[in-house]
Amino acid sequence: MESESELVPFPLLPTPIETNYRACTIPYRFPTDNPKKPTRTEIAWLDLFLNSIPSFKKRAESDPTVPDAHVRAEKFAQRYSEILEDMKKDPETHGGPPDCILLCRLREQVLRELGFRDIFKKVKDEENAKAISLFGDVVRLNDVIEDEGKRVESLIRGIFAGNIFDLGSAQLAEVFSKDGMSFLASCQNLVPRPWVIDDLETFKVKWSKKAWKKAVIFVDNSGADIILGILPFARELLRRGTQVILAANDLPSINDVTYPELIEIMSKVTENMKIKSKSYNYFFFLDDYNVVPISVEG
Repeated sequence: MESESELVPFPLLPTPIETNYRACTIPYRFPTDNPKKPTRTEIAWLDLFLNSIPSFKKRAESDPTVPDAHVRAEKFAQRYSEILEDMKKDPETHGGPPDCILLCRLREQVLRELGFRDIFKKVKDEENAKAISLFGDVVRLNDVIEDEGKRVESLIRGIFAGNIFDLGSAQLAEVFSKDGMSFLASCQNLVPRPWVIDDLETFKVKWSKKAWKKAVIFVDNSGADIILGILPFARELLRRGTQVILAANDLPSINDVTYPELIEIMSKVTENMKIKSKSYNYFFFLDDYNVVPISVEG
């Protein structure tokens, strides 16, 4: 989020990004709403971020890279709480009206101003190690599915299950810290289809008709999300002859995987698979093997 790189529109978008792209699709407010009064949806999201402050403060307090982390974590909690309360009084303060992206950006801004660059680093490293140890099993579970359509659906379900491991929610962070979370259980406990937005059958048809020349995947969370959700899907694309580009952030928001971490993860996954089974030796994440990790602004 503090990258000095020049911002440019993503070249594969069919029309300029300013004309029809909305990163936040939730209708936080409508043109008829009073600009000086927060909507019920905005209040709900402001409360969500307020409730998450204690878990972020706790993570910041334990950051060994920051001197006086305990004191600075308290300052973070105070400053960010004040920002959110200001928005409850006037949604146009602090660059508002608020949406999820702005609230995340403001939180990261306060953390960075106080010297915190990656308060989830420790838990990310732990979860990456756990996920790497499970990667081979997840890959093999998908490989034994002979029906291509069912295998694709299994891979997509894995992506959904992996994305659940996002520690921005106070309730999820609490469950995560107390009992941990099972990736395979998350796969099994996904809501049944049809999903709210369910284009899976259309995707299956396109998948069966052609192999794409190149795919760009913008990765999200560390741990199960990237390693057990995205990488098995990327591997399946590789097997079909598609060049895969994994795009990661320079700096994290919450437990995002960063570009340096992604490089390390890919190296460890590759080595892990080489040791366990020679049959997986083609799963290399190097330029020569058509998987190119790139960095983007956080």
